[in-house]
Amino acid sequence: MSAEQLDRVPVMIPWLGEEEAKAASDAVLSGWVAQGPRVAEFERAFAERVGAEHGIAVSSCTTALHLALVVLGLGPGDEVVVPSLSFIATANAVRYVGAEPVFADVEAATGNLTAATVDAVRTPRTKAVLVVHQGGVPADTDALRAACADWDLALVEDAACAIGSTVGGKSVGHGALLAAWSFHPRKVITTGEGGMITTDDAEWAARLRRLREHGMNASAAQRHASSTPILESYLEVGYNYRMTDIQAAVGLVQLGKLDQIVGRRRALAARYDALLQDVPGLTPVRDPEHGQGNFQSYWVLPDQDFPLGRDELLAELADAGISARRGIMASHLEPAYQGHPAAALPVTERISRDSLILPLFHTMTDAQQDRVVAVLRRAADRP
Repeated sequence: MSAEQLDRVPVMIPWLGEEEAKAASDAVLSGWVAQGPRVAEFERAFAERVGAEHGIAVSSCTTALHLALVVLGLGPGDEVVVPSLSFIATANAVRYVGAEPVFADVEAATGNLTAATVDAVRTPRTKAVLVVHQGGVPADTDALRAACADWDLALVEDAACAIGSTVGGKSVGHGALLAAWSFHPRKVITTGEGGMITTDDAEWAARLRRLREHGMNASAAQRHASSTPILESYLEVGYNYRMTDIQAAVGLVQLGKLDQIVGRRRALAARYDALLQDVPGLTPVRDPEHGQGNFQSYWVLPDQDFPLGRDELLAELADAGISARRGIMASHLEPAYQGHPAAALPVTERISRDSLILPLFHTMTDAQQDRVVAVLRRAADRP
């Protein structure tokens, strides 16, 4: 085995350290480890960061999407337009409320829905659009919001990958009806697992807080803080979608590092751009005109006549001790959606079939990045 193989380059490493460990330890030693004061503090800090009035911490972005669709009142007979080019949780959340996901194609440059691709598949049964900021590349939400207002459709933002990305100089999620966020370890900041919903609607925020805690009208934190007994009521069927104070403690530290993390990721992406500019046949992900991404993922799309196919490239990288990943999945092609109707989605299928995600993480060295590019350059030089 070569030295390169012994020194593997991972596709992603969360930037966690002593500060996060101490924050988690302090939460444990405080005696309050379930949803409590640190969750509330994290909610306030996160909402302020993205320019929203309210943040509601939950157990994952998937549960955030589910609850967002619940408060919109969606159910059987309703359709929600979603990109197939997304992790399958996006479409699954629509099924959780009994509605039907309708798959729309995406634009090639960003991998995101546009007003035009939504318009191509919407029907009289369409009640909402679920737009994904794919891989941290911001969708043109200004255009989508205007179009959805004309069509009288709710626009929900799946911002799982997009903390630190901007549209028109403002954070993704600023002014959103409802936005859902992820803190999975593959994301820019992490709490291990966890998610957040942001909204400017106070009534929705109050209901979302009840729904995440079994529909209770008084949280455990409120009951413990009261000097007199509080007899809670359960106002509707709810869920156990809470975040713990241990997770929130880590999240607060990570949120404080966000600018540094995004700055580093953008610098690494710029270096990839410079190194790959003379490698023929590869199109890297780029910022759109309407915003800036956080480069949660750095993907490349080989031309269709590139000497090696995507899976062969992944194998070449693996042989060199480099962990890369296939590009974003096409949900409509997965077994879970076999037989589900879908329009022609040529851009989605092309990106999903041929793209690959390259390693990118905060502590990545120039030498590691050079190794990745060297494999791609060798592949491009093959006859």
